[in-house]
Amino acid sequence: MKALEGKVALVAGATRGAGRGIARALGEAGAIVYCSGRSTRRHPATAGRPETIDETAEMIVRHGGRAIAVRTDHRKPAQVRRLIDRIRKEQGRLDVLVNDIWGGDAWLDWWWKEMKFWKISLERGFEVIDTAFRTHVITAHEAIPLMLETKGPRLIAGITDGDGYYYRGQFYYDFAKTNVIRMAFALAYELRKQKIAAVAITPGFLRSESMLDIMHVTEENWRDAGKKRPEWLESETPMLVGRAVAALAADRHVMKKTGRVYNSSELAREYGFTDVDGRVPRIWEYLAEKMPHFPYKKCDDVFYSYWGGFGDGIDAEVKKIQREVEGRRTSKT
Repeated sequence: MKALEGKVALVAGATRGAGRGIARALGEAGAIVYCSGRSTRRHPATAGRPETIDETAEMIVRHGGRAIAVRTDHRKPAQVRRLIDRIRKEQGRLDVLVNDIWGGDAWLDWWWKEMKFWKISLERGFEVIDTAFRTHVITAHEAIPLMLETKGPRLIAGITDGDGYYYRGQFYYDFAKTNVIRMAFALAYELRKQKIAAVAITPGFLRSESMLDIMHVTEENWRDAGKKRPEWLESETPMLVGRAVAALAADRHVMKKTGRVYNSSELAREYGFTDVDGRVPRIWEYLAEKMPHFPYKKCDDVFYSYWGGFGDGIDAEVKKIQREVEGRRTSKT
């Protein structure tokens, strides 16, 4: 049996890259997958990119899965609300939510040309925040009520870049990707009693459609780029991070992992899956061994200890403050 048979998943940002791989892997595992994003055949949204959510859904169906493409601008709460209402009406449940919206392909013309925070216009900067992080907040806010109505293991996964707290080279990129990790912790705390797990997941060196183009190779001859960029030989297809999400979604004990960030390779070794070519890339080990100047240190138990646990002490303190505030209001009236 497929591990996610009968489950319903929403992948926000299923057009290309990690989102497409995650949607395909969830379909591979038996879930009904709603593929959302702005790019459709009738309404392409990213200049120069041919990928669409229609194509992603067709890939899932072609391999025996079930998928529905729904054009949604996740920057607009009303559109996200309509999407969730449709899932409620058609399926009556939502087991898995994946927030993968990033939108970086739209910014390649200027993204790495200007690195200094004070030289990037506020309009451009806030556009990044709105697309790459605010969308995650909007989508989770609208989807969680339906997830609360759903029984069984449930998972919210935010897709980030890197499983450490190092600086990611550019202010707005760092802000968005780091806060995906922080959002996982915050949601994990708020949803722990409802038994909804919230995690952040990072791929390694991702062979997305855009990266293949940048490297001037295809998926058929991708290794050729390793001559100039040897770390590229430890890259992965979007299916590896997809199978990581699917493995977590199928884990009945996923609550043990809530509130943390994981990389696709470590989950592959733990759960026993591989990339489509049978490999489990070792990009993080490569960076540690070959690029010691790279400021990489994975978030560990010591790091998480500074965030605090999931005990009831904070809740008790908040309730105490609420009682005091209400008491002052009552005395004034």
